[in-house]
Amino acid sequence: MWKTQRKRLERRRLFIWQSRGIGQSRHAWIGFLLPSLLGVAVFVLAPFLDVVKRSFLTAVTEKWTGVGNYQTVFVNQAFRLAVSNTLRFTAVCLPMLIGLGLFLAVQLSRLKQMQLIKSMFLFPLAMPAATVVLIWKMLFSEPGFLNSGLSSLGLLPGGEPVDYMGTGAAFWVLVFSYIWKNLGYTIVLWLAGILTVSTDMTEAARVDGASESQCFWRVVFPNLKGSLYTITVLSFLNSFKVFREAYLVAGSYPHESMYLLQHLFNNWFVNLELDKMAAAAVYVGMVLFLAILFLQRLWDQDEREA
Repeated sequence: MWKTQRKRLERRRLFIWQSRGIGQSRHAWIGFLLPSLLGVAVFVLAPFLDVVKRSFLTAVTEKWTGVGNYQTVFVNQAFRLAVSNTLRFTAVCLPMLIGLGLFLAVQLSRLKQMQLIKSMFLFPLAMPAATVVLIWKMLFSEPGFLNSGLSSLGLLPGGEPVDYMGTGAAFWVLVFSYIWKNLGYTIVLWLAGILTVSTDMTEAARVDGASESQCFWRVVFPNLKGSLYTITVLSFLNSFKVFREAYLVAGSYPHESMYLLQHLFNNWFVNLELDKMAAAAVYVGMVLFLAILFLQRLWDQDEREA
């Protein structure tokens, strides 16, 4: 009888301790997350809701226009050009950046002194935008190094110097700048994922007769899907940050091949066309949100299958 009562008391004490622990953990989570949630609500959600409201009003008189602003934006030629260039830029840069970063990370992971040189890959991110713009002008302007080098080799197209930032080559200069600036960061993220894969798994695969490529694609790469999702989202978002260099080197109205959404928004803001800018911002925000949800769904599906 005494043993039975003692067990009951111990169970009650254990239940009380667990309930207290759960309550304390809930309070801790609330205290930790509440400031972040308030910050997001005040500085992100509230401004975005204000933008949504302005997208249904005129810029000056604030009269209700319904979906008129959205219709105006959708048929605007500058908006269509900016959207097509932005989609083209993203479609070209993301596969190149992710694939090249993965290839270099795999090669560097085999080096013994890899940890010593890993920090060097972040150097392009630390360079100021003004320095990058100066390098662009020194290389690709009409009196730049590229024209001088081609002229000395007799390979100058047309026999006269070319301002490459004023031709269709400007788009590829923009692509090169984006990849150069973000490649090191991508390599570091890939290396972090590769180093978490147990070497016992790859050694066991080699013992079973698997080649290096089979070890990578069948053993290492399936364990990098989390890194792939993170790198894809970050690279996608960083592709919208290339505007600074493009604006500083070519101004508000660059060559049409590198006229991006950021140029369009900047010009509309300068001209106080806030109604069109708000409608376009809602368009872009919805597309970005759906794209991230799509990537998240793919990631969750792979996790369930694994």
